[in-house]
This record gives sequence, structure tokens and C-alpha cells, in this order.
Amino acid sequence: MSANHILVVDDEPDIRETVQDILEDEGYEVASAENGESARHALRDRRPDLMLLDIWMPDLDGITLLKEWSENQGLPCPVIMMSGHGNVETAVEATRLGAYDFLEKPLSMAKLLLTVERALEADKLVRENVGLRRRPALVLEPAGRSASMQRLREQVKRIAQHDTWVLITGEAGTGRETFAHYLHTQSARRERPFVDLGVSAIARGNAARELFGSEENGQVHYGSLEQAAGGTLFLDEVADMDLEAQGQLLGALDTGSFLRVGGSDPVAIDVRIVAATQRDLKEEVRAGGFREDLFYHLNVVPLHIPPLREHPEDIPDLLNYYVDYFATHEKLPYRRFSVGAQNFLRNYAWPGNIRELKNLVQRVLILGAGDEITQNEVETALGSNPPVPSQPLEGLVSFDQPLRQAREQFEKAYLEYQLGKHAGNVSKMAKEAGMERTHLYRKLRSLGIEIKERR
Repeated sequence: MSANHILVVDDEPDIRETVQDILEDEGYEVASAENGESARHALRDRRPDLMLLDIWMPDLDGITLLKEWSENQGLPCPVIMMSGHGNVETAVEATRLGAYDFLEKPLSMAKLLLTVERALEADKLVRENVGLRRRPALVLEPAGRSASMQRLREQVKRIAQHDTWVLITGEAGTGRETFAHYLHTQSARRERPFVDLGVSAIARGNAARELFGSEENGQVHYGSLEQAAGGTLFLDEVADMDLEAQGQLLGALDTGSFLRVGGSDPVAIDVRIVAATQRDLKEEVRAGGFREDLFYHLNVVPLHIPPLREHPEDIPDLLNYYVDYFATHEKLPYRRFSVGAQNFLRNYAWPGNIRELKNLVQRVLILGAGDEITQNEVETALGSNPPVPSQPLEGLVSFDQPLRQAREQFEKAYLEYQLGKHAGNVSKMAKEAGMERTHLYRKLRSLGIEIKERR
């Protein structure tokens, strides 16, 4: 686990050394560069969390570097400009190009430390806001007072104290990402980034760039492993990773370093990996779809999230949580579920688990009226024939065939059911199935399922 990494770029040795000493005394990890070209090399070596950049340097001035970065991949991190010959126009130009702030020399060390602290905090808030937009209903602590949920929360707290990798399993919609984020917030890495990478959403053959980043035409693109430096990388639906990418990830985990695509210098890994899947990875290993050695790397500590139907006593708490959430964040009217509605929902099968419950709450708050949500309203919202508890696999799939064919048979039955349930609406179907729409369309075509016939 690492402290915030700061890069100091200045052509005056006395300033570089003084700033570096002060920042290191404050607990930061500091690297330095004496000119623009050295700064480029330092960025290839490692992504900093913040940069202090001098404007006037002999080879490349700071404004030129800002323009170069902003016109390509964007600024690699928050940048604080420094200059002893600054003017208003220069400060305005630096701000326009994305610099966080502008400090005049001679530097006030108290102001420098305050600006650095504020820049790092602002960047953290930006990253958290981006994460919250991806996870609009993120529960900071998983809800539920059942014995199984209490045990699960305690288990996560114990795991969080040890810097081990974790494999989270469970059906789609059970809250695997919520538990991954909860694990991160309970760990010593909580102040560092939590980066989620949806493996199923990555185009085939592009996983290496997403994981390791790339170097092209002198420009560095930082992959998820570097973006999560010092923190946690969450690999969602890791079973969807292609075998080539699995091998590259395994090599990186074995050696503790990796090469960016197109790069030649190794980059050290300092990250906790939490992987999640709704599939049985042991079966995937036996079927040849997942590497056995990678499975054992990831499966240091297994964590299974039970489906909602196995802890129905938590349904009232979850209903109340999502009513409060949508009333607060989306300004929907506050309504309460009647006792009859709650009892009905406690006996419902919940094939879509907590994600389906969340969608139900949002639906009745948008479409309904009155203070109370009745059982009839809930049944209507779920459809005139709400799903019954899932039938055994023996009724859907023949076990007397190869695993790959059995899996395709089940996937086809499952997707046809979801397509009929949502009347051919692929957006709603993708949300409930926990799949990215492009990936879902490809899956439907590969299984020969016609969408138009269902609309």
C-alpha cells in the first residue's frame, strides 16, 4: 500500500530538493524531474497522483506540456503550476488547459502543502463522483438484519484487515459490487482509488489495453491496474475474460509487474484485486474456459453472496432503503409499502435479486399515487403473472451432454424467458440480466434468438 505519489518538475535543483524534502516529511512519496523531457520519462515510469510543474524550463515550458497532455489523453493527474515570472495571462492559460492552481515563487511552503492537500482531495471527490454515477444505488454498508447478512458483513470486515485477493461469487443482482466496495472502505487502502472494470463490457482482444494501458506515439494511456495504484481493482464478471488476457494477467500477478501495450519498461503492481463472477469458475476451469492457475491466484479468499430468496427477512429493510434513496436522490414521492405488499414480496421468487427489487421500488414510486403501496399495485408492477420460484435445472437442461452445450441450452432458455418478460425491450432485459447491451445483442444472435418476434 503506497502513499500519494507526487512528481516535482523544476529546472532549479535547490527548489526540487527543498520541495521534495518537505513533501516527504509530510508522508508523500516524491519523484523529481529537471526538465520537460525528464517529466515525460517519469510519466512513462509511473502515473503520479499529483504533479508540481514549473512553467519556465530550458527545453519545454510547462504550458507546452499542458497543451500536449490536454490535447491527447487529457492531464494524467492534477497539476499545480509554479513560476517566478508568472502573469495573469499565463495563469489564465494554465487554468484553461486544466491546471488545478497556480503558485508564485518564492514558494510559501504552508500554501504549497495546503494546495497539494486540496488538489488531492478534489481529485478523490471527482473519482468518487464518477464511480457513484456508475453505481447510482451504491449502499455504503449492505442493508439487512438477517443472520446471514450480519455474518457476511462481519466476514468482510475480517477479510478487509488482510491484504489478500478475494473472489466474490453470487447470482446477478445480489450486490457483489456493493460488497466489493464495502470491503475496500473497511481496508487500509480506503483512502486510495477503487476502480471497477466490467470485463464483459470490454471488446474481445482489448482487455490488455484496459488492464495494462498502452504507449503510442510518445503518449501514455494508464490502464486500470495503474489507475487503482495503492487501492483496489474490482474485476466484475472475470469469467468473461479471454484466455490470452488471463495469461497476461497471471504473468503480471506472478512477477509483480507488467508491460504496457507498446511499452518496454516494467511497471510495478501495488493493488488489491477483488474479482466477481456469477458463474462457477471451477466448472469453467474443467471446461477449458478459465485458467486453473489464475483461478487459484484469485481465489485466495472466497466470498459468496446469497440470492435474495434465501434471506427474505431483509426485504422490508431493502424496500425502506430504496424508498429513502429515490425520494432523496431523484426527488420521487415518499410512499410506504403496506403490510400485505411486504408479505407478498417476502414470498416472491426474486429472479433478479436486489437489482429487481430496486427497479420495482423505482417503478411504483414513478407510476403510483397515494401514501401507501398496496399488494395489488405491486403485483401489477411485477406483471400479471409474476415469476414463480425457479424450476430445477433438470427441467431446463439435459445433463446427458457436454457442459458447453448444456450451458448454451440454459443460456437460451434464460434469455428467452427474460425477452418474453420484458416484451422484447433489450434495455430493460440487459439491466436485469446484468449485461452490457452490445454484449447481450451478440449473445442473442449467437444463440439464434430473434428479438423482433418478441416485440
